Amino acid sequence: MDAVEKRIIENIDAHKDEIIAFARDIYTHAELGYKEFNTAGKFADYMKKLGLNVQEKLAITGVKAYLNEEKKENVSLALIGELDALRIPNHKYANPETQAAHCCGHHSQLTGILGAAIALSDPEVAKELDGQVVFFAVPAEEYGEIEFKNQLKEEGKIKYGGGKCELIRIGAFDDIDLNIAHHTAMGDKISFREGSGSGGNGFVSKTIRYKGKAAHAAAAPHLGVNALNAASIGLTALAYQRETFQDPDHVRVHPIITKGGDLVNVVPEEVVLETLVRASNFEAILDAAAKTDRAFFAGGAAVGATVEIETMPGYLPSLLSEKTNPELLEAAKIAADGTYEVEIIGDNPKRVSGGSTDVGDVQHIQPVLCFNTGGAAGGAHSSDFDITDEELAYIVTAKIFALGAYRLLKDGARAAKKEVEEYKPVFTKEAYIEFMDSLIKTEVREP
Repeated sequence: MDAVEKRIIENIDAHKDEIIAFARDIYTHAELGYKEFNTAGKFADYMKKLGLNVQEKLAITGVKAYLNEEKKENVSLALIGELDALRIPNHKYANPETQAAHCCGHHSQLTGILGAAIALSDPEVAKELDGQVVFFAVPAEEYGEIEFKNQLKEEGKIKYGGGKCELIRIGAFDDIDLNIAHHTAMGDKISFREGSGSGGNGFVSKTIRYKGKAAHAAAAPHLGVNALNAASIGLTALAYQRETFQDPDHVRVHPIITKGGDLVNVVPEEVVLETLVRASNFEAILDAAAKTDRAFFAGGAAVGATVEIETMPGYLPSLLSEKTNPELLEAAKIAADGTYEVEIIGDNPKRVSGGSTDVGDVQHIQPVLCFNTGGAAGGAHSSDFDITDEELAYIVTAKIFALGAYRLLKDGARAAKKEVEEYKPVFTKEAYIEFMDSLIKTEVREP
């Protein structure tokens, strides 16, 4: 550990109570995607308090804070933390105003970014960074409330449902060369995943609307067209598709009914469903999406209901790094300080996550270095999720972000430049947008 690394550790430890207080505040005041106004405001205010130049309202709620702007031409490194939470109203820390709870640990990421900003903005540390650092709070990683997001799209406020996807589209990643991202994990370890291929699923999103005909449910049901029955048949038909999905593709299709009718004594005239169609590669996503459409259209045909299916791009499959970045790995070992184990999880097809993250979209355009810290227990996206080790979840996370940034940017940003030079993009930004736009469609079938 050199003198600058020692100062980074000391800066974070000196502000430990303040950092943990911020984490607890965000944890108990969770907000949903593209609605994170209070969370974003608290983060932005703290960045301004540190004397950083701040941009706000990027993709509605995103925030960028800049350190060492005069060095941006050398290399620009972003530290990414996510703002949003999940609608889990029965979690013990659910926000009663939003019904949201941080059951995926995004508040830990944001706290890690804040702690890193405290350490790196110290003038004695900042002068040793041979590049720009962007503390980037991003919205809407959890892809829920599809109808709400479609409404934002109709209002011209966004085009894509995912926060990083939208930020790519509007150019908010244009001034960034390299990124560090994080996720909370269960247990008591610091971990990295490496290998080849997909680390997580991509997906498209769908809103399905069945339009029937209202009638008195008891006195004259023969005069109606029951949209709920059409949806039920569609869901059953979808279930019969599942044996056609290949196991290596990790296909997941998981619909919910967001509107099932209006009144119990009226034949349901309109029923609305939302679903994501996920897989670990886009050929499988498109195949599963076609089968999903076919099943839901069959429900309408069976009972004589109109079916409208609106498809929107979701996320690209996330990618594994072939090899863990040695600077970030060393940062993790320093931050662990012999207290926590640092592990590397190797290539294993069975470990592909069925979940999705828009980190994958950024990975297709520019390099992203990822790490995980434990400190949580229960289940992700579950009401029993909780933070059990604040030191690991918040303080160690902040130290890895800060130490990783320093190690990448010291000595002329040699290590950061190496990552950028060796990275091979899958898409240019323009090609990415063209691809995403190609997935947008609305199809209607009359009875």
